[in-house]
Amino acid sequence: MLDNRPLKMCRRRFLASVAALPALTGGVLAHTMPHKLPWSPFAGDPPRPINPLGWYFLTPNEVITVEAIVDRLIPADHLSPGGKDAGCAVFIDRQLAGSFGKSSHLYNKGPFLPGLPTQGYQGELTPSGRYRLGLKALEDHVRAANAGKSFAELTGEQQDAVLSGLEEGKITLKLASGFSTRQFFELLLQNTMEGFFADPLYGGNKDMASWKMIGFPGARYDYRDYVEKYNQPYPHGPVSIMSGAPGWNVKG
Repeated sequence: MLDNRPLKMCRRRFLASVAALPALTGGVLAHTMPHKLPWSPFAGDPPRPINPLGWYFLTPNEVITVEAIVDRLIPADHLSPGGKDAGCAVFIDRQLAGSFGKSSHLYNKGPFLPGLPTQGYQGELTPSGRYRLGLKALEDHVRAANAGKSFAELTGEQQDAVLSGLEEGKITLKLASGFSTRQFFELLLQNTMEGFFADPLYGGNKDMASWKMIGFPGARYDYRDYVEKYNQPYPHGPVSIMSGAPGWNVKG
């Protein structure tokens, strides 16, 4: 007759079962590491600061357009530099030239079906493809509506009106099926914000300007002593990841 009573796991039985594991697995070997550790900091996945010079993906005309766009999305004021001087266009260029632009870390094969509004773009175009298509469509629209002037040649007020039109659906660009004008604007806005607030390691947030503006400590190892000091400014400047990388010394 089977015993249907539940098995009770007591502390003694648990410890006995754990003690038997080495015998079943052939034992566990332990080693003492004398003198020094067999690894060094950053050896596994070292930070790789981008080269801030030149352009890797954007064409010269695209650079002019993107710099004008990021400067309107984040205009300069007494608190921080604008998007261009903060390096947002450099950040976007490097991201488009890398794995993000190629969608190399995402599944990007078919079938391609319409997604929900909350799911964003669901087509076959990579971010770099969407930028190339979107920037061209934007320039074509602006030149047609402004006697041949490019986006960068418009006044600040005119540029704001164009960007607002993209966001609010008042302007419809000629884009690929499944890629809407609003999605293009949201991609631009999202990447501009990322470039403004990301670690300077990636090309944006020059001189950690946005972190200084909001009082963010950056990549400091420990600031627990200040976590519960509400409504008090953090007394130390921010630190970039590059501050701890070999060969880099970023003042903050």
